[in-house]
Amino acid sequence: MANLLKNLYSPAFYDRLTTALSTSIPGFDKKLFINKIFTPEFEAKELKERMKHTTRVLHDFLPKNYPQTISLIKKIIEHLRVQGIGEDGLAYMFLPDYIETYGIDDFESSVEALEFVTQFVSCEFAVRPFILKYENKMILRMQEWSLHESHKVRRLASEGSRPRLPWAMGIPFLKKDPTSILPILENLKTDSSEYVRRSVANNLNDIAKDHPHVVLNMAKKWSGLGTETDAIIKHGSRTLLKQGHADILKHYGLDDAGILLKDFKILTPQIRIGESLEFSFSIFNQNIFEQKVRLEYAIYYKKQNGQNTKKVYKISERIYPAGTTINIIRKQKFVLITTRKFHLGDHQISIIINGAEKDILYFELAA
Repeated sequence: MANLLKNLYSPAFYDRLTTALSTSIPGFDKKLFINKIFTPEFEAKELKERMKHTTRVLHDFLPKNYPQTISLIKKIIEHLRVQGIGEDGLAYMFLPDYIETYGIDDFESSVEALEFVTQFVSCEFAVRPFILKYENKMILRMQEWSLHESHKVRRLASEGSRPRLPWAMGIPFLKKDPTSILPILENLKTDSSEYVRRSVANNLNDIAKDHPHVVLNMAKKWSGLGTETDAIIKHGSRTLLKQGHADILKHYGLDDAGILLKDFKILTPQIRIGESLEFSFSIFNQNIFEQKVRLEYAIYYKKQNGQNTKKVYKISERIYPAGTTINIIRKQKFVLITTRKFHLGDHQISIIINGAEKDILYFELAA
């Protein structure tokens, strides 16, 4: 996938970019810029390397005065917008990277630039060095962003302040104590944009990994405010639900009493890489009342050291009427992906009912 993504930085891309640069930067030398980009090493560079390379080359053509440079970056974006080019385009991530790389010591100019640039291409990664350096000073500015008229700036307030944003540097002081970012989430809990609300949920899910009680308190406080806020809480509690956390299960009325697992079978006890594990089972509600049932299964993947690592997958969450039996058949693909390497040998699978792990069966991943 990286090989495909790195080709976002293509000759056609740089041709479009240099047109905007020529219009925005006085005395810009397009030929020299292209020559500096396409060095003998360019082809071997992956996506992030090409992005960083573009940042450094651009720096050679911009003024040494940083606020003046920011003014020119705004002009570049305005020209690109007029041409209908690049809005939310991954290739333009070098613009936030420029602010992160060369503007970390100029708080006011850089923060104002991040607010502007994120409305063209997300600055969720670039804002994090500023949080690390300026801590609560930056968080207070992000609280202001959470009330911004642009949903992209509001989303930067929540996404950029996530304690554990994937593929980004962690924020240790927010992992230790997320109190300072809770006002941001409060401001955005009923946001009109689903893009923003999903970011709020992801931030809550990050917090839940270190401070479950904080998310449980938010769930109780926000519960019933509206359908969309309830959805934020539910998505933000997904890690706690997968962990079978007792308090969040209780909050959602997920009790496994009287919900029975029957006839759990593995239909393909031996599979090869590229094939699917097939399994079946039945769920019986023996209670005299209906019950909400959250069904999941866990695969215990074998690691290189012979130990197992558990991953939980959701099947469904629905109401089971009293006396109801539901028969279920599922498949789990064992197709190679970049984030998981399979190891041959015995694996395990279990069924989870309302957070309670039931039967565990074995299957073999064979050569």
